Amino acid sequence: MSELNKTPSSNRLHIAIFGKRNMGKSTLINALTGQNLAIVSEYAGTTTDPVYKAMEILPIGPCVIIDTAGLDDLGDLGELRVKKSLEVLKKTDIALLTVTGEGFSDFDREIIKLLEEKNIPFITVINKKDIIPANSEFTEELKIKEIPHVAISAQLKEEIHTLKELIIKYSPKEFEQPTIVGDLITPGESIVLVIPVDTGMPKGRLILPQVQTMRDILDNDGVFHVCKERELRWTLDKLKEKPKLVITDSQEFSKVSADTPDDILLTSFSILFARYKGDLMKMVKGAKALKNLKAGDKVLMAEACTHHAQPDDIGRIKIPRWIRQNIENDLTFDFCAGRDYPDNLSDYKLVIHCGGCTLNRKEMLSRIDASSVQGVPVLNYGLCIATLHGILDRALKPFPEVYFEWLED
Repeated sequence: MSELNKTPSSNRLHIAIFGKRNMGKSTLINALTGQNLAIVSEYAGTTTDPVYKAMEILPIGPCVIIDTAGLDDLGDLGELRVKKSLEVLKKTDIALLTVTGEGFSDFDREIIKLLEEKNIPFITVINKKDIIPANSEFTEELKIKEIPHVAISAQLKEEIHTLKELIIKYSPKEFEQPTIVGDLITPGESIVLVIPVDTGMPKGRLILPQVQTMRDILDNDGVFHVCKERELRWTLDKLKEKPKLVITDSQEFSKVSADTPDDILLTSFSILFARYKGDLMKMVKGAKALKNLKAGDKVLMAEACTHHAQPDDIGRIKIPRWIRQNIENDLTFDFCAGRDYPDNLSDYKLVIHCGGCTLNRKEMLSRIDASSVQGVPVLNYGLCIATLHGILDRALKPFPEVYFEWLED
């Protein structure tokens, strides 16, 4: 299916299934999705790494269901599996805790504690009711604590329908990201999108932030024009009315800034995604920290996805080179990609993150919060590039509150 026709996983409600081994989690995800996605076995511990499945549950819409390994997995390898399962909490919008009618175990109570600490709504799914009916003490506890619950057999379709209704009822009503540009334009206003076509562009398609920005403009009754960086000046000259905003790929900031008149607002896809996915105000503080790097400091370059690095890769080659040229040559850069975001960031003076287009907002915010708690500033590629090229002042003008924060010493 074309990327233009699919809802990105990062914009879907994330439903995670937790529980001990052999609680029927894999059977449950197969029943919810209507597919034999997860391996089902009578042996405990069949699921190892989290399993992700995109689907739709009406009227919620697009969702991602995540099956996790048993919380009581044993041994060194089991501990790693449990750690991977708990990492899923960073992106979970609503959780399904699978148990039997015997009640909560110590493992269940521990995950409930974590869910409550992180303010994640959850539903207790009393599975295998045909084998182990719920005892009266357990059902009484659920009622007293007002814990949403349902007793089912995952094999019965009508009971899976009941569970889906509970998911609809208790899912957070505002789990999606805020608008990308909708608050920056009024209906009928136009935006020019500057999209370079180079070796870093996926063959035959646009990248996700560009596509999502286009859709957001349409959703907010705006108009957009698209050009490459070399055609920007010609495009602006041909328009009968000047656009409200020009949005560029961060790597072309300098040329696009030179070709865009001062009375037209300018920013980048990456800076827009700093607030769409995360916290632009905190990342601006990271931009201030960038200018204060000193010899011997360590910087973490973090990517949300894994991809084959190009010879002049933006995160691994270009940005480190620009920082060494403009700020300090004697720096150490470490790199992480995908879900391998380190828990301990204390060795770093700064985290420079990609735009996070493949992460949902909850996970991106959890990374920013983890950095803040450890006293390590964070910013993303777009803010970094604009700072290095001396045009962050201009790139932040569309966001007045953040702009004035940047101007303060």
